Parts: sequence; C-alpha cells; structure tokens
Amino acid sequence: MTRVFLVVMDSAGIGGAPDAAAFFNDGVPDTGANTFGHIAEACAAGRAEEGRSGPLRLPNLDRLGLGAAIKLASGVSAPGLGEAPNGLWGAATEISRGKDTPSGHWEMAGVPVPWDWTYFPKTVPAFPADLTAEVARLAETDGILGNCHASGVPIINELGAEHIRTGWPICYTSADSVFQIAAHEESFGLDRLLRLCRDIAPRLHAMKVGRVIARPFTGRPGNFSRTPNRHDYAIDPPAPTLLDWAAADGRMTHAVGKIGDIFSGRGIGALHKGKSDADLFDHLMVLADGAETGSLTFANFVEFDSLYGHRRDVSGYARALEWFDTGVGRFLARLRPGDLAIFTADHGNDPTWTGTDHTRERVPVLGWGMGEKAVGQVGFVDIAASVATHLGLQQIGPGRSFL
Repeated sequence: MTRVFLVVMDSAGIGGAPDAAAFFNDGVPDTGANTFGHIAEACAAGRAEEGRSGPLRLPNLDRLGLGAAIKLASGVSAPGLGEAPNGLWGAATEISRGKDTPSGHWEMAGVPVPWDWTYFPKTVPAFPADLTAEVARLAETDGILGNCHASGVPIINELGAEHIRTGWPICYTSADSVFQIAAHEESFGLDRLLRLCRDIAPRLHAMKVGRVIARPFTGRPGNFSRTPNRHDYAIDPPAPTLLDWAAADGRMTHAVGKIGDIFSGRGIGALHKGKSDADLFDHLMVLADGAETGSLTFANFVEFDSLYGHRRDVSGYARALEWFDTGVGRFLARLRPGDLAIFTADHGNDPTWTGTDHTRERVPVLGWGMGEKAVGQVGFVDIAASVATHLGLQQIGPGRSFL
C-alpha cells in the first residue's frame, strides 16, 4: 500500500466558477474573481513589491501544472506561470451552496453540503435576541458586545477596553456562516471562552450556522493582539467523509492544521497543530518521512486566507505563495515511490477583489506521483474518489476517480 498527502492551500482559487454571479462581495458578484491569476498579474505589473519583487515565482507548483490549471479554469494565462506540466493537473468545481471552509473541505472529502447555510443579516443588531440572551446566560454576564458584522482585529481594538471593563464577550459575524466570540485570555479566561463557545455551538448548529469560533486575544487598550489559541466548533458533516472511510478500514489518518476542527474530530487518528503555517509545514515534512504505509495525511494551510486574502494584501499573499512553493520542492523530494500528493484549495479569496469575503472560484488540482496526467475539469468530490482509489478504500458517496 502507498500513502496520500492531501494539501489544501486555503483560498487559493483559480477563477472561472460557472455560478460566480450568484455570490457577492459588498453587492458585487464574484464573476471574474481569480485569486492566483490576479496575484500573478499584480506581481508582473509591479503592484506587489512589499517584501518581495518582480513576477510571481512558483516553479514547483507550476511544473506540476498550476499555470495550465489556471488557464483551463478561467482562460487566463497567468504571467510567469506557463511551464509545460509534468504532474497531474486539472481544475475542480464545487456544487455546495457556499464559498466557505466547511463546504469546500467536506465536498473534497466526498460529502457535498445538502442544506443552505444560515447567514446573519448585515444589521445592528445582527443576532436574534434569544440567541444573545443565551450567550449572556452561559457567560454569566448581563449582556454581550458587538452584535454585528465585523473584522476580528478592528472590533477587538474598538471594544477590547469595554470588554475588559464589563467582562461581556464580544460577539460578531462575517459574510460566512459563523458566530465568533472574542475574549481576553487573562481577564475573561481562555478556558472560559472555549467552554462558552462549546456550550453555545449546538444551538448555532441547529440553526445551520457552520461554525462557532473562539477568538482569544491579549494585551491592553491600544495594543491588543489575537493569540494562536483560536478554536473552531464546526457542525458535524452530514455523512461519512474520506477520513471516516480511511479510519473504518484501519488506516492511520493525520490532520495537519485546522482539519480536526473542520471535521469535528471525526475519522482523525492524530492531530498536528501549530502557531503558524511554518509550524504546520514542519509537521508535513516530518510526516513525509514518517507517515505510515497506507495512511492519509490531510493538511490545511490557512494563512493565505486569514492573513492575506481577507485583508486584501496582494504582496503578502504573493510572499506566502512563494514561501510555500519553496517548501513544496523540499516536501516532494522526501516522498516515496508510490506516494500521491495532491495540492488543491477550498474556495477563492482574491485579494484584488472588492469587499473582504471569500470569492466563488474553481480550484487547482495538482498531483505528484502519477506522472504527467491532464485530468481536465473535475468535481470536488472526485478528489475524494481519487484518494480512495489510490489507497484501496471503499468509496461511500458520489465522485469518480480521475487517476
């Protein structure tokens, strides 16, 4: 038996989603969004020069077929990404009605989302009164702060001092199906915050809200900063996923990054966490050397999305991609004959686009271990089917292997 490494570059879309017009950022449809393509264009035009310079340089991913995948998905010839592929390459299209983390990951693990997510209105207040009353009851406070759409760092800076004075948790949401609670690790308490999020999560999940996210921070007014102790309480997948298929067959499964949170711990044999994507890549390198024969490693690298996509930081996103590509070269050099590595994404987050939300895009499917192989346009579920085929697992659900 061989091994599979399924690696998600969170938000690294390649444009071209056929239903992009039905998804919006600040009232503007996502038609034409292209995370990789627009970053490459900005770099080539000299508009991404902070901490780096010149055209986007991704030789390892491009040799697998990144440039070819971008052109297949969107018709865009991305500057600097035009090598002839020597790996497996194609573009995947999502059918779930969401451009969010759970939808993308579940579907690539073989389970499209069968419901519409609940999103909170962009009003103040944003949340129903009975929900906020329950949060306050569980927190043992007289109320909550926030109760609106917001970005994490600005709302902490705005309300952090009042939070410390009153003890009330800061509750906010975004364009995603999420309920986020920020609290100070010392004055409120990290364990108390995690318990609050855990206890309110079933109520939000019953409403089909995808995640309750604990957002701890430290510091003092004028100098607040979020900590790495974020924790997501995600709704359970509605059916067995690729991780469950592997676990049921007695295979070892490794979850790197937030995969454990996304799948609510189901089907996961070992968790590998870190404070940064650099820490997570160290885990991936160790697993390249030591993961068991027949095992599945499922990894998510979140900082493309969390640090650069949402903040519309084109230079930062480009720097992160170039750093990641260097690591890809070292990682592939450690793999064994018979291994399969697939690099993909869960959605887009075009840093050149309007608004701060994810963008509805196709995603790359780039593979090492099968030689040069053009797989064309595939579905997210076909990724799960292909991994199952390579590992010799029984597939439970839709999808067709492209191997």
